[in-house]
Amino acid sequence: MSDELLILVTAAASIGFFHTLLGPDHYLPFIAMSRSGEWSLRKTAFITVLCGIGHVLSSVVLGFIGISFGLAVSKLEVIESFRGSLATWALIAFGLVYFIWGIKKALRNRPHTHFHAHGSGIDHGHSHVHNEEHLHVHKNKSNKNMTPWVLFIIFILGPCEPLIPILMYPAAKSSLFDLWLVTGIYGGITILTMLGLVLVSYFGINIIPTAKLERYTHAIAGAIISFCGISILLFGL
Repeated sequence: MSDELLILVTAAASIGFFHTLLGPDHYLPFIAMSRSGEWSLRKTAFITVLCGIGHVLSSVVLGFIGISFGLAVSKLEVIESFRGSLATWALIAFGLVYFIWGIKKALRNRPHTHFHAHGSGIDHGHSHVHNEEHLHVHKNKSNKNMTPWVLFIIFILGPCEPLIPILMYPAAKSSLFDLWLVTGIYGGITILTMLGLVLVSYFGINIIPTAKLERYTHAIAGAIISFCGISILLFGL
């Protein structure tokens, strides 16, 4: 392995890891949706990996097109910037819609008491909630099925900013093998880091008592997702 390739491989692994670690949008949405949607460990891992593949692959395809047709890096960066803005606003919008839906769900399921008076002079009351699973079974199932696909589309739109200019174009100057190797290492490390952070949080959250916040989990998830989008918009995370 040449010194140049060694530098690129090291950079690919390092950038893949730290870019993912420092970007809360790479893992917080999955942690939040897993908790609010009561996803199993297998489903959580599958959706995380699927979105990670879509996230990396969209930039890889664009990079290979640019290299094949000899496009300047600046032209691809314009496209990546547009995709990034689109994904950021989509994340914010999705989070806000989910937050509003979560608030409505929480208010609908607010415990309240009904009092009953009987002819015998005995009065009594009982507390209950209007469970949405009882009221809108089909609608709830639809929401659960659509949410992962919304995340997947958002992650396909989201670019891997450092991949094309810092890794793919320099590697392509050496050989096709170097290009595939550097791209594969970056993609693999990115997806593994996403999965690791999500799974660690999955087990951590499940041991924390959250019974009092149970009916607010959807609203909290929506707020977290919107926060991720806003943090990208304001701080470029």
